[in-house]
Formats: sequence, C-alpha cells, structure tokens
Amino acid sequence: MVQRTHTLLETVDLKKTYRIGRLEVEALRGVTLTVDAGEMVAIMGPSGCGKSSLMHILGAMMRPSAGSVLIDGEDTTRMDDRARTEFRRRKIGFVFQKFNLLPTLTAAANIRVARKIDGSLGDPSVDVRLQELVTLLSIKDKMERRPVELSGGEQQRVAIARAVVKHPAILLADEPTGNLDSANSQLVLNMFRELNRTLGQTIILVTHNPELAGFADRVIQMRDGLVVGDGPSSRSWEENLVESSDEARTV
Repeated sequence: MVQRTHTLLETVDLKKTYRIGRLEVEALRGVTLTVDAGEMVAIMGPSGCGKSSLMHILGAMMRPSAGSVLIDGEDTTRMDDRARTEFRRRKIGFVFQKFNLLPTLTAAANIRVARKIDGSLGDPSVDVRLQELVTLLSIKDKMERRPVELSGGEQQRVAIARAVVKHPAILLADEPTGNLDSANSQLVLNMFRELNRTLGQTIILVTHNPELAGFADRVIQMRDGLVVGDGPSSRSWEENLVESSDEARTV
C-alpha cells in the first residue's frame, strides 16, 4: 500500500458568497481542511451544504470570495483565469455522475482527446501508464467500442481512465456512482480503491451517500457551509471492498 507522505491540499477559512440581485447566499462560511498525498477522502453532506461549491473551488474552476487553497504548494486563489486553467489541466482530474464521454468516439478516442488537451499525447511514459490503467480497470477489451456499446459501469471506468491517465495530483469525483446500479457502483468503488492503493492516487469523493463515503480513509462532514466533522471512516475499506469476480468485471 502506498503511504501518505505530505500535505497535498490545504484550505484556510474558505468562504463563498453568491449574489442574486440584492440577495446574498453564503455557500461556504469558513472551511479549513487538509488532504495528504495518497489519501482517499470523502466530503459528505446533504444537498445545499456547500460541498459542490467547495469541489468547484478545489478543482480550480471557481474562485472563493475569501480564503486560500494550496495544492501541491501552489495557491490557486492567487491565479488569474488562464493560470487556473493551465493548473487544472496539469494537476486535477475530474469524474462526474454523468460520464461525459463523446458519443461518436470510441473509448480509446475519448482518452486520446483528453490527452491532446492536457499535452500528454505522444508521451511514452503516459502510454505505459494508460496500458496499466486499462488493465487495472478491466476495460482493455472495450477500448474500440463507443459509449452506446458500453454498460454504465464500463463508461464510468473509461471516464476514470481518462481522468487519471495524466497522473493528476488530485482526482475529484462528484457522485461518481449516482447513475449506476448497485453492482456497478460496488465495482467502480473497488476500482477507485485499487487506484488509490496500487498507484497512490489521491482521491476526493464528493457525495451525500454514506455507503460511498465508507470506502474512504476519512470522512469530512459538511452542513450549512461549514465542516462539522472530520475523522476516520466508520468502517475500514476492507469491510466495504467487494471482491470483483471475472463475471462482475464484464458488467
């Protein structure tokens, strides 16, 4: 198992206020947290608690109203739009509830497009990593199929490969099993755990689902724009992990 080595992400007193006409809505009211390199963390809370705003700020997609975010030693809150875009391409991977695959392209072509955007296309070391990923995610024989020819679980595994092939500092996963049935949900969560254990990928899961959060090392609980809890998962990942049979991997 890959050991955690240092603090990779740190936020200090993050605040986010949305203005709708004369109305001000405080989505984040002072969020301070840390995530270590190699850690798998869940940010959990009900709808409206601020976790989506926090995810967009951590992913360098949105500026906070106040506070700071340091990722891998860089303060994203001090960057202009162009610098944040470049940082996001280099350092952050995203997996969403909707798989966001281009429907007319094969799985392999979807990943190639992402690599062209992030500048890794043609890098031999990334080619090797991609082969490791498609084997680990059990999609090696699915690469020439279009999304319509893949199950939901297979589409999400392609989306995961696309997100982590560039070896991002952090993988942000927003309700990644929300569109999957229970069997595929378990399989995808097992894959996240394997990415974390085998490749040392730092993962932040954003969810309202306690079952999904149970796969993490640590759960950060949010309510009303604040962190109200931060501690180890109530169950060890070994208790949650479901061994994936050869038959399940074809789902």
